[in-house]
Amino acid sequence: MSRTSDVSPHEGPRTEAYPTSSHWGSYEVLVEDGKVVGARPDPRDPDPAPLIGNAAGAQHHPARVARPTVRRRWLDGGPGPDPRRGDPDDEYVEVDWDTAAELVAQELGRVHREHGGEAVFGGSYGWGSAGRFHHSQSQLHRFLNTAGGYTRSRATYSHAAVEVLFPHLVGATGAHALLERAPTWPAIAEHTDLIVSFGGLRRSNTWIASGGRAAHTAVPGMRAAAERGLRTVSISPLKDDTIDEMGAEWLPAAPGTDTAVMLALTHVLFEEGLADRAFLDRYTVGADVVRRYVTGETDGVAKTPEWAAPICELPAETLRALARRMAAGRTLVNVGWSVQRVRYGEQPLWAGLALAACLGQIGLPGGGFATGYGSMGRYGGGATPGGLPRFPKGSNPVDRLIPVAHTSEMLLRPGEEFDFDGERLTYPDIRFVAWSGGNPFHHHQDLARLTRAFGRPDTVLVVETHWTATARHADIVLPSTTTLEREDMAASQGDLRLNVMRRAVEPYAEARDEYEIYSAVCARMGLEKEFTEGRTAEEWMRHMYGQWRARQHEMFGADLPAFDDFWEAGGVDLPGRVDDEAMAAFAEFRQDPVGSPLQTPSGRIELFSATIAGFGYADCPGYPIWLPGEERIGSSRSRRWPLLLLANQPQGRLHSQQDMGAYSASLKVQGRAPVRMNPDDAAARGLSDGDLVRVHNDRGSLIAGVRVSDALRPGVAQLSTGAWYDPSAEDVTCAHGNPNALTDVVGTSRLAQGSTGQHVLVEVEAYRGDPPPVRAFTPPVPVPSSS
Repeated sequence: MSRTSDVSPHEGPRTEAYPTSSHWGSYEVLVEDGKVVGARPDPRDPDPAPLIGNAAGAQHHPARVARPTVRRRWLDGGPGPDPRRGDPDDEYVEVDWDTAAELVAQELGRVHREHGGEAVFGGSYGWGSAGRFHHSQSQLHRFLNTAGGYTRSRATYSHAAVEVLFPHLVGATGAHALLERAPTWPAIAEHTDLIVSFGGLRRSNTWIASGGRAAHTAVPGMRAAAERGLRTVSISPLKDDTIDEMGAEWLPAAPGTDTAVMLALTHVLFEEGLADRAFLDRYTVGADVVRRYVTGETDGVAKTPEWAAPICELPAETLRALARRMAAGRTLVNVGWSVQRVRYGEQPLWAGLALAACLGQIGLPGGGFATGYGSMGRYGGGATPGGLPRFPKGSNPVDRLIPVAHTSEMLLRPGEEFDFDGERLTYPDIRFVAWSGGNPFHHHQDLARLTRAFGRPDTVLVVETHWTATARHADIVLPSTTTLEREDMAASQGDLRLNVMRRAVEPYAEARDEYEIYSAVCARMGLEKEFTEGRTAEEWMRHMYGQWRARQHEMFGADLPAFDDFWEAGGVDLPGRVDDEAMAAFAEFRQDPVGSPLQTPSGRIELFSATIAGFGYADCPGYPIWLPGEERIGSSRSRRWPLLLLANQPQGRLHSQQDMGAYSASLKVQGRAPVRMNPDDAAARGLSDGDLVRVHNDRGSLIAGVRVSDALRPGVAQLSTGAWYDPSAEDVTCAHGNPNALTDVVGTSRLAQGSTGQHVLVEVEAYRGDPPPVRAFTPPVPVPSSS
């Protein structure tokens, strides 16, 4: 089904261009003699992501998994806990595919027979492929459901507090609207006077969308809005968290103090009679509870700008003036996802919603509350109410779950109870871990603890393209094809187009598609028919497209092309797409709160939630309050670890994907992850740009390379996530610069139990001596199976 375009008429190797899609957008890969030699942007993309520069280096890198491989200690000793799992010097044995499939089938069957489906953990985070069919999470979960079920994870590392909190405050449909139907940038340009963004509007985040974007529209939208008069206030420790063209006013609040800022702004609105009492009375419950708290009636402490100033380190008059500006025009309050990835991360979200409610503009075009601008490329990019083609996962007969950020705790603490969203749950006793399409040794916190956790199950199976740190913690590693080695179709929610993804090169060594891998295992378990339903991969894509096409016709009367015509054309525009939606989320609710109530107990926005209050969580009571975390400048912990490290999303890659690629490598310092420091902080430690440093705290240490920048406020350092975890050195936890060597596994609160890896207190000092080599990209050398 492949089709290419010739781009090299000159003499020499023929260069062909293959259109493809990734989570960082649509582009073309250039192939010569069966090898990817480069990439170029899709000419229709107004803001192509430079991440495409990683494609060639990653595709044929020696870190690719070549053949099915089994850890020697597991192969010889059989299943069981092993504290040496993850040892950088462990031995591996290559086996043939028949042997590998039989080993997986036997072990998965044993665990189900002896311990039940709840002893199997399906660990896939879904970022492995942008394709709708070769979607790693869907493939793995369908396989595990077919085999008898598994314990699943809930919520995301990105925005768990959003996912768990907002259904209580605005109902499930309202929470969905906040994430999927935010006003577009053209709508903001038309209607919004001021956007106040907590956490900035970071450009590199807009390159990323789950499923990819046919065209990156966020940055052009920001520019157009600024040209039409939009004013922006960025409350962030990073000055460059917004693009220059927006001319943003930078308020460098101390990290982790956003809630205090919001409460002070709310206090001004109430104190000066600027709060929209009519809106609060008609559309919310609990406004008086919030008012009593911010005015000090509840606890004797008025949350004035003077109260907030020493906490957030912004002048009181600056806060007071901002509140007045927000009340004077159409204002959009945006709370980025980074802001809630901290201890008590529910509070800035709730306080931001209360602030927007006091302004009275929720439900109006271009006003109200948002969470996600500058956090992902699809946010504010329109809506696709007709949905996208999907590979069915089947039904999971096991009703056990954990918050995704509790993966290590689940493995280390079987049988222990924990709180989550009003329930008292118990960690299952996991014996078999199956992982595909994700790398917890990127996402998770406290990686040394995660290594100990991975030593506890009987068996760890990883299906992967490369020898990631997760693959290095597996007993059985099965080589998967990359997106460039198979055919698929891709689009994201709110996208412009469903794109064809064409195979560009043949599979590396013995790599296979995940569908083929799981089909083979199911065949040995007598479940092949249940898993495949008698379809090949191509037949599944035709079936998925056909179902989706029929749904579009039913919903919109759209007469879409048949599959063969769709494939020949390279894609199809998405019907029913709302790409210039002037009406904000909650427009119907605002127009008729009685006829279109929210799915909350009151039918209104719950600024006070009796449900959450009834849970009795001291770390997340029934209304927004100021709860200072320990990983914060000025805390008692900061006396020992004085720098606040921001572990934000990387510019050079998606999460940890293709970290060995050319663009990602170009941003490193002496082959290590770059840590940005304010000039004053660097000078105080005798550090210069380009130096190697040891970044450390009481949880771990790492080596990074200094980049001195005045785009950070003093007291703050920035080290993005995603450097492949390298525990091979004796004197540091990670020789490559992964900040999750330092972060804590504590949850946001007992409500959402989200990740808190965004902020961590550290010290930075010059690295003394010869630095150890980076071994993160050096794959293990398999030993002969007969040895």
